Amino acid sequence: MMNNIVTYLADFHTGDKSDLFHQDRPITKTDEILLNETLIPRFINEFWTSSQRQSHSLHEISYRACFKAELPRFFINQLTKYGDLVYDPFMGRGTTLLEAALLGREVAGNDINPLSRILIEPRINPPPLAEIHRRLQEIPWNLDLKPELDLSMFYSPATERMIVSLKEYLLSRKEENTEDYIDKWIRMVATNRLTGHSSGFFSVYTLPPNQAVSPEAQIKINEKRKQVPTDRDVPAIIEKKSIRLQKDLTVAQAKNLQHLSARSRYFCQDAQISVTLEDETVALVVTSPPFLDTVQYAADNWLRCWFNHIDAQEFGRHITMSRTIEEWSYVMKNVFIELKRLLKPGGWIAFEVGEVRNRTVMLDEVIAPIGISVGLECCGIVINQQEFTKTANCWGIKNNQLGTNTNRIVLFQKV
Repeated sequence: MMNNIVTYLADFHTGDKSDLFHQDRPITKTDEILLNETLIPRFINEFWTSSQRQSHSLHEISYRACFKAELPRFFINQLTKYGDLVYDPFMGRGTTLLEAALLGREVAGNDINPLSRILIEPRINPPPLAEIHRRLQEIPWNLDLKPELDLSMFYSPATERMIVSLKEYLLSRKEENTEDYIDKWIRMVATNRLTGHSSGFFSVYTLPPNQAVSPEAQIKINEKRKQVPTDRDVPAIIEKKSIRLQKDLTVAQAKNLQHLSARSRYFCQDAQISVTLEDETVALVVTSPPFLDTVQYAADNWLRCWFNHIDAQEFGRHITMSRTIEEWSYVMKNVFIELKRLLKPGGWIAFEVGEVRNRTVMLDEVIAPIGISVGLECCGIVINQQEFTKTANCWGIKNNQLGTNTNRIVLFQKV
């Protein structure tokens, strides 16, 4: 189970550094950086190859600033065994939790954004497609309902009424305490289909689903493209997306996920505050925190919040959107104190960070001393090398040491 990553990184000051992780491509040790009087090695390689980037179909839910499934998969496979508890204090769309569950690990996650649980919980307990179909047929579609705000720039009148009808049905099920795992699945898929750039979404052409534009901005998009919203079949779109999400799901996986879902734990609070997990129970943390104020989560998710009866501005005020490195560091230190409490002796943290402020702030160099200051051992900074896409090149990303598309993971261990 444990291979060269553990043996090597636990004693990174000695030994042969040429065969890290047994990769096909030669490892490049870029340098050792002195942080808080500690020499920390930095490594660059393609730690997951193109053939390993085929994520399970259940991951295909959009969310702002999320990492790909191969990142947590790499560390889960390397650093845990079947049945271990994996935790993510900034779970976002739940990539770490879903990947850990698919690999047979116990999971727990936290995010101050209430949308996070809406997006991940149903995918760790997916209902049979036949049950989804049946429930969509049973929903009382009240087409007399209208939204309390103007959404005509996104939806046709008929589509708008179907969305509001579904929204109110799901609210009534929740308030009556009759919401089940099928309702939660339908809510999750509908939340993901509200806006997008193809006929597979409820809306007219707009930005990708992880970033809802304002009504004013959508009006301009419509004018520029000379488009008007057309009718969309809401239940058919939900069913089609459900089929796509479950296309890779095997009978064995579905049974295993159902078994794990009963013990999965979700929290919705500030990551600095202690969650109700026992001390020294977590084997691995894989996470990526908000990077200063680079992503406006509340603004991007206003339409998803409306559909789910969530006050976007209220939760937005509580998200860690620090404007300065000092503010961000203070918050992250409190997070690390909590993570150290949760970690088993010998447990690991894979903390993915990036570069911000036009590549002038290297958050890996900021976070490493923070982990050290609370008593964790910083074993190294792992930089995943990858072939940049055309899109990445358009953003001016030219090499693996500078690009914001690069994964930089600071690896800690509780010793």
